Amino acid sequence: MADEELKVEEGNKVEEGKKEEQETREEKQKEQEKEKEEKQEEDEKLEEEEEEEEEEIELKDQVISIRRVTKVVKGGKNLSFSALAAVGSGNGLVGIGKGKAREVPQAIRKAVEDAKKKLIKVSLADTTISHFIKGEAGGGVVILRPASKGTGVIAGGAVRVIMELAGIKDVLTKSIRSNNPLSVANATMDALKRLRNPKEVSEKRGKTKEMIWQ
Repeated sequence: MADEELKVEEGNKVEEGKKEEQETREEKQKEQEKEKEEKQEEDEKLEEEEEEEEEEIELKDQVISIRRVTKVVKGGKNLSFSALAAVGSGNGLVGIGKGKAREVPQAIRKAVEDAKKKLIKVSLADTTISHFIKGEAGGGVVILRPASKGTGVIAGGAVRVIMELAGIKDVLTKSIRSNNPLSVANATMDALKRLRNPKEVSEKRGKTKEMIWQ
């Protein structure tokens, strides 16, 4: 009898242990589900905030160049169009992008979408840039020089489009070597990326604005 009672007690303990394990598992699952729901809510809020910010910033787009691309295949020739476009806020934000499609409007739309993903912040000094800078990309070299008010944008082609969309109203530019719109545009973006704010640089180096250029 004693042995049977011991077996029954042990069986009851095992069942209780299993129940406790199930309860703890269920609690963990509930906690994990709650965490997932909270993360989803946070992600949704962040997405909404990003969308609101994008809506607040009005971006203008302009086509820099459209090229017809011909691919020779066994059955003949496949025609498509390659577009290069620039997007900017007119207040220090600018980007360029490429798009390729069978039709021109689709190629432009793809280029604009690509440009929006590659926006950069440009360091402006009122209506011009803060210092002389040279940008290089592939065979393209572009030189940008600050200019006094009223000078205007002395540039052409891709450089002019990017300057205007970036919000630079007075600047002297020179394009050297390659005339390829893509190379020139990339060289211009390289120059704008490397622009620095003299105030921030002087604070980092612990020098006055006049001394950092020496």
